[in-house]
Amino acid sequence: MGKAVTPEAPQRTGRDFGGRRGGGAATRILEIRRRKRFAAAGRWANFAVLMILLFAALGLVIIPQATGSRTYTVHTNSMAPTYSAGTFLVVRPATLSQLKYGDIVTYQPAPGSREVRTHRIVGFGALQDGERTLITRGDNTNANDPEPVRARQIRGKPLYAIPLVGYLTSALGDADRDLWMTLAAAGLVGPCVLLIVLGVRRRRRAG
Repeated sequence: MGKAVTPEAPQRTGRDFGGRRGGGAATRILEIRRRKRFAAAGRWANFAVLMILLFAALGLVIIPQATGSRTYTVHTNSMAPTYSAGTFLVVRPATLSQLKYGDIVTYQPAPGSREVRTHRIVGFGALQDGERTLITRGDNTNANDPEPVRARQIRGKPLYAIPLVGYLTSALGDADRDLWMTLAAAGLVGPCVLLIVLGVRRRRRAG
């Protein structure tokens, strides 16, 4: 007669315990942790986007309008490396009496011209009638500007600058620049508000 063989009991795994109906406790814990990590990463990504949009709106439109400043784009490297071509420049109004040696000033080379120039003050002068003037020069040039700058030519003093952004704003054109920048601010602030509302709703659901 043949020898009776006792069948071995199958080894039980985590899958067998939890069953194929939903996974074991360990599997469920791992799944919950993974979902929490994804949710946290999503929140940080939303926060990063929110901050980028907020700072863009502040720097490009809100602060210039709040301070009564004008915005310009640097087109040459005469002031490099301080302001290289493509720099977005925010210029706050200033008078000649508010400027001092070493300041950077934005002015019109010719009164009434739409062209502006941003150079450093390297001295002061006076016309024959006693009117005070500025002597200016670009940081990246070897000679002073050919003509002295009179008070009526001064547009202001740079408040701050954002490198490379000027290339984007120049595409809007000078004629409708203020209108387009205002619309851009609205377009930037809108997503910020939306992200905040969605975040609040998610927290309420989680709570």
